[in-house]
Amino acid sequence: MAQWRKETLRVLVDMDMVLCDFEHHLLAEFRSKYPNLPYIPLSKRRGFYAKDQYDKTFGSNSGDKIMKIYRDAGFFTNLPEIPNAVKAVKEMNDMNLVDVYICSSPMFSCNTCLTEKANWIENYLGHRWVEKLILIKDKTLINADVLIDDRPEITGANKAPHWEHVVFTACHNSFSEIGQKRRLSGWTDGSWRELISTFLKQLQINNVES
Repeated sequence: MAQWRKETLRVLVDMDMVLCDFEHHLLAEFRSKYPNLPYIPLSKRRGFYAKDQYDKTFGSNSGDKIMKIYRDAGFFTNLPEIPNAVKAVKEMNDMNLVDVYICSSPMFSCNTCLTEKANWIENYLGHRWVEKLILIKDKTLINADVLIDDRPEITGANKAPHWEHVVFTACHNSFSEIGQKRRLSGWTDGSWRELISTFLKQLQINNVES
């Protein structure tokens, strides 16, 4: 019986801090709403959850204020784009044998998060990309080859997900230990093209060996 050949490289791209700048917008809103309160500059952000660092640094009152900002309606709709992210993702999807999907974890504590994430994709990438949007809490359940995500550690029900995790550099993870994982430091220098080309070459090698 003939071996199954995988012809397309499926790439999952996260939203917050990969396509859209969650941290920059969160800090701007915090400083606007609470101009007299101390804040953590982005250069000193550490750890995935901003609330945890604010709790530890300034107390739970500041942490609760941070949390309220990103739970408010309109927050996710108004996130600015990470520089060149939209152009890069569209170009990536147009590459031969590459199929890109947007894969994001919804924040269920924000009642409008699901709708706003879809609205953001439609506003920035276009209507057809809404059909390529996957909103799921457990990304390990999605079958793909590559996951580009800013979270250094991604765990879930599937202990051995099929995809390779590429850590997208963000203010909160720039000093995080990521072991043997690859990093992608942004969309502006074109290094993502080399990254995807490397995965495509590996796909071709695997097909030949099969």
